[in-house]
Amino acid sequence: MTAPTEPTTPATASTAVTASTAVTASTASTPDVDVLHYSAFTTRPDGGNPAGVVLDAAAVADDDAAMTAIAARVGYSETAFITERDEAARRYRLRYFSPLAEVAFCGHATIATAVALAERDGPGELVFDTASGEIRVATTADGDGPPRATLTSVPTRSRPADPGTELEPTLAALGWSADDLDPALPPHVAFAGNDHLVLAAATRERLADLDYDFDALDAVMRRRGWTTVHLVWRETADGSAGNAGGSAGDLVFHARDPFPVGGVVEDPATGAAAAAFGGYLRVLGLVGDRTTVRIRQGEDMGRPSDLLLDVTPDDPRSRVSGQAVPIPETQR
Repeated sequence: MTAPTEPTTPATASTAVTASTAVTASTASTPDVDVLHYSAFTTRPDGGNPAGVVLDAAAVADDDAAMTAIAARVGYSETAFITERDEAARRYRLRYFSPLAEVAFCGHATIATAVALAERDGPGELVFDTASGEIRVATTADGDGPPRATLTSVPTRSRPADPGTELEPTLAALGWSADDLDPALPPHVAFAGNDHLVLAAATRERLADLDYDFDALDAVMRRRGWTTVHLVWRETADGSAGNAGGSAGDLVFHARDPFPVGGVVEDPATGAAAAAFGGYLRVLGLVGDRTTVRIRQGEDMGRPSDLLLDVTPDDPRSRVSGQAVPIPETQR
């Protein structure tokens, strides 16, 4: 199926939602909670990746079905729920739900939640306890722009993808061939809290032409336990070409992330995949003393997103930075 750029309806057995769909979060069958709407990795509410943020989820903290239902009704790729808190220590238990199920870790919802807390309580250090482990986030506020949040991932890892059980069925579901891949960037399964298959396209045109079999890719990903397929194209290795705004020493990539296992055709900004991609680059030896990777995502969906990834050779953790802004009710 072709990845749509317009909102669709919440996912069923035969339909999918895009990351830009939003509906009312409370009904008679689920507790009434206050859901904030933020868009992460952008300074514009019509860009980036929308996320629901529940700063007080005490009423549903022990009810996974209720949190899944709320996430489905919000309609974004993920909604984050703070289920426990230590305000003095600025430490929070954070859980993430897609419209279909709980997700162990979600980068853009982490950035959105951190920015929401920074706007409420002021910038500073935060600690999130997630199903994937402890995630530390530094928030800063500069001038009149929205706060910036930088998350530090759990230790990353990356391994070559198996040609028969992983690469071949994924290429078939995408409608890609081996010739569509960049031979300098081999397929890997990378981890930074959850697993993502990393595939590098040989051309920007191949990345832009995303027309995949939703059900077939969903089946492959469920068998392998992947959260997204992280499709990338390397624009430049030194930031000197193109218009992505890189500086000398930067790596510049464009990315797309199919997310059928979450009931979403495509994610416009995927912080968890970016963190895992940092592990991929580190394992391949593509980072120097400290490398900043600029990732442009969401452009082909009409929701441009900017993710900054910092990787160092001697630290297995990735650092992913971005801003987030509230989404006005008129744009939901």
